[in-house]
Amino acid sequence: MSPSLEIRSFRSGDGPAVSEIITSCLREVNSRDYPDETITLMCEHFTVERIEQLAFERQMFVAVEDGAVVGTVSRDGNKVFTMFVQPRTIGRGVGRRLMRHVEMLASAEGHDFMETGASITGHGFYQRLGYIDVRTSETDFGLNYILRKPLEDTRP
Repeated sequence: MSPSLEIRSFRSGDGPAVSEIITSCLREVNSRDYPDETITLMCEHFTVERIEQLAFERQMFVAVEDGAVVGTVSRDGNKVFTMFVQPRTIGRGVGRRLMRHVEMLASAEGHDFMETGASITGHGFYQRLGYIDVRTSETDFGLNYILRKPLEDTRP
């Protein structure tokens, strides 16, 4: 993991970089688990305009390394959404740092657990972070795992 990695709030102007990270990840990584039609649908969903709308609706964060946005995550309370990292940074702790960031915020607010939906591709990542399967659901994009992780109370 790069010591220069910074987690910060989404800013005006981050939309294009976040959209590019998501579509790159979907095309380069998730495509091994999903048919082309599903990947295309997902990519069409995460336009710059949609990203900016999501950043307005919930807290969105980006991971920045050497001045470039390399990952993103958003949350609403104890629910995690839209966690993606630039494919070239996978395995370097970017996703882990993003998740730790939103988990600490949720814990500080008094939430007992964190919950997320995971694609087939991301399922193992969340399990390695201590998330446990609760159920599965079907979405417009296919199978979705719902996972939870207990949080430690970090309130002062």
